[in-house]
Amino acid sequence: MRISLGLLAFPVAVTAIENGINGWLRYAPLPAHQRPSNLRLPGAIMALSNNKTSPVYTAGQELQAGIKSILNQTLPLYHEPDEWLGSTILVATTGEFYGRQNGDVKASATLADDGYLLRVRAGNVVILGQTERGALYGAFDYLSRIAQGRFSDADLVSNPDAPIRWVNQWDNMDGSIERGYAGPSIFFSNNAIPKNLNRVTQYARLLASIGINGIIVNNVNANANLLTDANIDGLGRIADAMRPYGVQVGISLNFASPQTLGGLSTFDPLDAKVISWWTDKTKRLYKRIPDMAGYLVKANSEGQPGPLTYNRTLADGANLFAKAVQPHGGIVMFRAFVYDNHINPADLKADRANHAVEFFKELDGQFMDNVVVQIKYGPIDFQVREPASPLFANIPQTNTAIELQITQEYLGHQDHLVYIAPLWKTILDFDLRADDQPSLVRDVIAGRRFSNKHGGYAGVVNVGTNTTWLGSHLAMSNLYAFGRLAWDPTQDSQVLLEDWTRLTFGSDPLVLGVITEISMASWPAYENYTGNLGIQTLTDILYTHYGPNPASQDNNGWGQWTRADRYGIGMDRTVSTGTGFSGQYPAEVAEKFESIETTPDDLLLWFHHVNYTHILKSGKSVIQHFYDAHYDGAKTAQTFPIAWESLRKKVDTDRFNEVLFRLRYQAGHSIVWRDSICQFYYNLSGIPDAAGRVGKHEYRIEAETMTLKNYKLTGVNPVETASNLTAVVLTSNSGEASAKLNFDSGKYDVAINYFDLIGGKAKYKAYLNSKLLLEWTGDLEDKLGHAFSTKLDGHSATRVTVRDVQIQKGDVLKITGVADGNELAPLDYVAILPQGVVD
Repeated sequence: MRISLGLLAFPVAVTAIENGINGWLRYAPLPAHQRPSNLRLPGAIMALSNNKTSPVYTAGQELQAGIKSILNQTLPLYHEPDEWLGSTILVATTGEFYGRQNGDVKASATLADDGYLLRVRAGNVVILGQTERGALYGAFDYLSRIAQGRFSDADLVSNPDAPIRWVNQWDNMDGSIERGYAGPSIFFSNNAIPKNLNRVTQYARLLASIGINGIIVNNVNANANLLTDANIDGLGRIADAMRPYGVQVGISLNFASPQTLGGLSTFDPLDAKVISWWTDKTKRLYKRIPDMAGYLVKANSEGQPGPLTYNRTLADGANLFAKAVQPHGGIVMFRAFVYDNHINPADLKADRANHAVEFFKELDGQFMDNVVVQIKYGPIDFQVREPASPLFANIPQTNTAIELQITQEYLGHQDHLVYIAPLWKTILDFDLRADDQPSLVRDVIAGRRFSNKHGGYAGVVNVGTNTTWLGSHLAMSNLYAFGRLAWDPTQDSQVLLEDWTRLTFGSDPLVLGVITEISMASWPAYENYTGNLGIQTLTDILYTHYGPNPASQDNNGWGQWTRADRYGIGMDRTVSTGTGFSGQYPAEVAEKFESIETTPDDLLLWFHHVNYTHILKSGKSVIQHFYDAHYDGAKTAQTFPIAWESLRKKVDTDRFNEVLFRLRYQAGHSIVWRDSICQFYYNLSGIPDAAGRVGKHEYRIEAETMTLKNYKLTGVNPVETASNLTAVVLTSNSGEASAKLNFDSGKYDVAINYFDLIGGKAKYKAYLNSKLLLEWTGDLEDKLGHAFSTKLDGHSATRVTVRDVQIQKGDVLKITGVADGNELAPLDYVAILPQGVVD
């Protein structure tokens, strides 16, 4: 059965196959033991709106569908008070409620925009929103409670912490998504807006349920053709599809559009013709989309055009658009991600981290009131750990919003489990101590600290057509947590995770415990095996931002430098001897970060260049901490699939298998990360691992030492992404590699490391003597979402494992490979692992 709501359609019962399409809004039937024996629901739902595009009307539909699916009770839905006189679930705006009756519910004085009152008493429920979407938010809150088996009375007022709670999509008009790992765009295809926007409506539903009120639907590296008349009408259809859920649509702009699309000779923001062009285009947009949220602008960054081209200020550029949208009530989000990506790495005073403050501080107070400067949480670019951007404290007269990233650009592309909310909390809870006063980042962006009108949150999501939305079931916890934190940043990240888990996978204690355990361990583990002590994610910044390549950080103009050499590592960002970045913070914080003694170890290498032998507060040297942390992180990742396997009978088969596949992949790739980083810094420093692990693998058989038929040795780049710095590839269509096993007889896990490239699907078979152990294809590009590589490197390195193999000393292991395309069945090594041993 399906209930239709104009353009909307959503299921009222959990489907037999769980594919992730409903996210945390599954409305799963609640087990009998979770229902109170004396449960008494109201007799009907009263949604005080007959407008089918109204979020209040939508709230009634959601309540009816949700209660039917969760409790198997069908409540009639009415829209006029005189249609039903019994007990009700009443949902309305405060204006509509007080305009129709003299109730005893008094909330309007305490409700902020989008806030809601929820009162649950025996036999009656009242949900009042200050706005229409506030009423919808209250309805989703009520449904979340009963879906988790919470039926106690409630009497609460919930207000959003900040007015701007937007998501950004980096979707391109051809349907591709920059830094998207879940398939093509739901908004664009073949340089147009598609006719079928059902997924757009479903996305709006998910966003509304966590309090998101706005969306930028296209890439910040914008295409001017979005502003053609045909595409403006298409944007209008997107807005129509999202409006019933209260999600307002906005767009990213290309600063040079008046020239590239409009045919003008200039895009100077102070030129009268340019101003007129933007004013006219904005009027056309608002005519089609009267409630358009506004614009997002990326200017003078990474090759994008902007006002600096004409020696105008960034404020001149932002105000151009602010004036255009102001009569329509629109907002301009202006990104602070402005930097020079051709800076000289030989200049020890140069520092990309300095650029945001250098560009924006002197402009404080020059932006119009409807401009919000959108600031990435850290000074570089969504790294696994960064300090809070000092810009939050440097423009007190300017509205600000924080930019967070749900899509895992530097955090494993959703093929590594990383629950990011604890990272976000380190930023939101950070006290900048502006003017020696409490200045938590969350208070700055909410407008409280500096008395600014606008501000809030922008989350880069990049959902795609994959039914899981983000490519991974577990990655959706990050989108859920983002919305909940944007509403109330004081919430505990583990509590949010547990709510999401109950809504997504049910309330079984074992399921709740396992998902909580591995998710809460995931960010610390990822930080440990990718880059710690504040050195950033040591990924390949010049290619896919996925696998390990620490050498790529340095000696280029991108400015994500580690300054690693034979003797030491870290950026000297002090005022006294370095780039001066620490001095961009208010005095108390600057003093803390200026000194090695008072800088916390987890940010040491962000602020200081030290010798590898420098002793941390833990008592370890920097290099030994690197070795230990990478081994500890990879060891933790090995526990994830083992823990998940305990849920085999607790989670539906499809989701269980999909999650298990990714966790097993992560466990293998974490070892690639561990070995690559440790080997790189051992090669660079010459300092051995005190535990004797780095470069020593007693259980491995290197492919180049095996007996090879039609295989040859080949280099890998970077070299440390192959064990023993070498791999083998086929010299003809097929070949084999074999080895006699000189391990004691017993039961082992057999791990085979190989490289899975894009551009081919090689076939492999592994035999023990003449018995087939495993057959597989190099087709991870069909099963995973990360940005794949055409080369043998840290992005393509991976492994398969056969567990519990009985081996006799002297057995022969043989691997056969058949090439396909440019994938020449590459092999790295085999590990024969005693049970319980991590390679």
